[in-house]
Amino acid sequence: MAKATVLVVEDEKDILDVVDFNLRQAGYRVFKATDGAEGLRLAKHEVPDLVVLDLMLPGMDGKEVCRRLKAGEDTRGIPVLMLTALSSETDRIIGFEIGADDYLTKPFSPRELALRVQAILRRSQEPAVDTGHLTIAGLSIDPERHVAQAGDEVLDLTATEFKLLHYLAAHAGKVQTREILLSRVWGYAYEGYARTVDTHIRRLRKKLGALADRIETVRGIGYRFREER
Repeated sequence: MAKATVLVVEDEKDILDVVDFNLRQAGYRVFKATDGAEGLRLAKHEVPDLVVLDLMLPGMDGKEVCRRLKAGEDTRGIPVLMLTALSSETDRIIGFEIGADDYLTKPFSPRELALRVQAILRRSQEPAVDTGHLTIAGLSIDPERHVAQAGDEVLDLTATEFKLLHYLAAHAGKVQTREILLSRVWGYAYEGYARTVDTHIRRLRKKLGALADRIETVRGIGYRFREER
């Protein structure tokens, strides 16, 4: 089985070397870039399975790199793990709004980095819940083809958004706490990451358009996919 490939875009050599070493130790094939423009070029040329992307890069910053990755036909499906010293909630939300799949702040544990990479790759490569095709509330969700449609419109969802939508729809009518969603969709359950769920729900609703109200907020608990009445 071929090794998964990871592109690391980081301008601080010490951090780049640590990330490179630990990901290779974990069994990944690693490409490296020290600025945004080179990272974008490598992403388009190599089309890696995942990008670990620093936000504070010289020249083209990580936000712009992420935007261009998500806008490119060949690169929009590549999961992005933001790696940055910026740790405020606003910075995390901005990262998710432009399409990042996860967010890890410096200083970080090499073990946590490897676990995050593993979790992101697992949810981007595995079916959302099962291989069953769901048709519910005007939505068609096909995990085998990784395609979700609202009526005749194909939704442009990231791997995480797709899995989140499928999980909620497959459990329609049942309230899902943020902790459950973090565990079942993201593959981990860390305290302090509840806003990750909220931000992805907001992005998902925006992409659902007229069907956005199918995902209900249950105040103080979590979210529920509303069944047709």
